[in-house]
Amino acid sequence: MRGRRILTLVSDVASDYFALLQLDLELQITRDTVTTQKDSVKLTSFRLDHGVATKLDVLQAQQVLDTANATIPDIERQIGQEEDAISILLGNYPQGVPRGRPLEGQALPPEVPPGVPSSLLERRPDIREAEQVLVAANAEIGVAKAEFFPQISLTGSGGGAFGRSSAFSSLMSSQLGIWSYGAQVSQPIFTGGALRGNLHLAESQHQQALIAYKQVIQHAFGDVSDALIGYQKSHEVRVRQEQTVGDLAESVRLSIMRYRGGTTTYLEVLDGQRSLFSAELTLAQARGTEFQNLVQLYRALGGGWQQ
Repeated sequence: MRGRRILTLVSDVASDYFALLQLDLELQITRDTVTTQKDSVKLTSFRLDHGVATKLDVLQAQQVLDTANATIPDIERQIGQEEDAISILLGNYPQGVPRGRPLEGQALPPEVPPGVPSSLLERRPDIREAEQVLVAANAEIGVAKAEFFPQISLTGSGGGAFGRSSAFSSLMSSQLGIWSYGAQVSQPIFTGGALRGNLHLAESQHQQALIAYKQVIQHAFGDVSDALIGYQKSHEVRVRQEQTVGDLAESVRLSIMRYRGGTTTYLEVLDGQRSLFSAELTLAQARGTEFQNLVQLYRALGGGWQQ
């Protein structure tokens, strides 16, 4: 139980801290947008004064400014509540949380290496607890582990999820396909009294312990598969969103130049600025999600992929 609490605490603190950094980034993006839009309001007002813009241009610029300003208090609220949650997790009273590097300054999450062994899952607290129950039920843990715990690579050559590989699928259908709930769960392992110890697996406590052990292992492999998929796909989303933000930023720059030159209306600039603001917030969320999925993978593996 102590191992479970420690793993949960570390994961929860890391998850909340990355959520806090994401909110910090969203607040910075919003404040930067406010600064930019103040300049846009000044520009359109100046052009209005000189007869080369309309009142509508000024109002449209002001609208984006007002929207950004209205967002700030809610982000600040979320930041304060996230700081309180982290403080309580650390055993403190609600207070501010010191920051290190901002989210965009964090080192990019490392790629999951190929060939991560499934044996890492044996250190998961839930699996250890289930093993202890088996031991208490006088079951041979070594025999159960050999049958129920596949020794495979959790990741393929590209660090992808094992659950999508043909090798893992074959393993599931052949070796682990014998699993079934109920009294027959023990039959593929202990047959004909051939195994030492002459375990009486018809006893309810043995059957229940084996069923629980199998379920914990299945759940663990499911956790890892979900975490690997989430981590891989969130990385792809973040990379593509960075490209989107870069394209929109260039589009806004060109639109402003066209507007200054009198070859387009401010509506084109306005649409671009709105899209850019939204895309930057989406990128902040994508960055946060990528780190959140890294934390989930750490938790699923029982403490990361280091041996």
